[in-house]
Amino acid sequence: MKAAIIGYGKMGREIERILAERGHQTALVIDTDNTSQLDATHLAGIDVAIEFTTPQTAYANIRTCIEAGTPVVSGTTGWTERLPELQALCRQRNGAMFYASNYCLGVNLLFRLNRELAAMIERLGAAYDVRIDEVHHTQKKDAPSGTAITLAEDVIEHLTAKKGWVNYAPGIEHAANRIASPDEAAADRLVIGSVREGAVPGIHTVLYESEDDRIELRHTIKNRRTLALGAVVAAEFLCGRKGVYGMDDLMK
Repeated sequence: MKAAIIGYGKMGREIERILAERGHQTALVIDTDNTSQLDATHLAGIDVAIEFTTPQTAYANIRTCIEAGTPVVSGTTGWTERLPELQALCRQRNGAMFYASNYCLGVNLLFRLNRELAAMIERLGAAYDVRIDEVHHTQKKDAPSGTAITLAEDVIEHLTAKKGWVNYAPGIEHAANRIASPDEAAADRLVIGSVREGAVPGIHTVLYESEDDRIELRHTIKNRRTLALGAVVAAEFLCGRKGVYGMDDLMK
């Protein structure tokens, strides 16, 4: 497999190492100093592009790949309100695209457990409130994390008491749906708490609490390798396929 890496930060370098370990070739690397090379000419002959960049650049990067006919895997978060546009374009162009907010297998198991638990609580009519907490390294640009948003949206889909989410993110400049204090949140809003500290790869906790007990689902990523490996496996899965995919498709 001849791969292009778009975004050559810590994740990009880890992806490059795993591509080599699995017998693949990194044929093109795009970073901030050569963005002009992300075009159809340089993408010619590339089997798949793997994109981990910034919320500001992801849309244009992925669109360029789709328009060039290059299958693309992306894990950039913080921009996904425009994701349906690219998914529609991909289908229109008969292209191939894979998107996930988190490529860790354990996190995707957490997604499934969270959906099932929320659905069970709804069926039982149990009086549980719910909140989500996420902790990431200080270099993470967006808040809340894409993983936390996915967890929140899954809860909202299954619990009729929750109609949307808000973010309590002290000290994080670009937080979305920000509130100054958790006490400000309306009863039908799910609070996501965001913390940025040290070099933490990622901790996500979903807390269901009643007057009598507490249920916690927690996942801790130990290192970036698990994310990079998942992205490479997704790239292997996407090769030779057409259409729009995510981690649920891969896990099947």
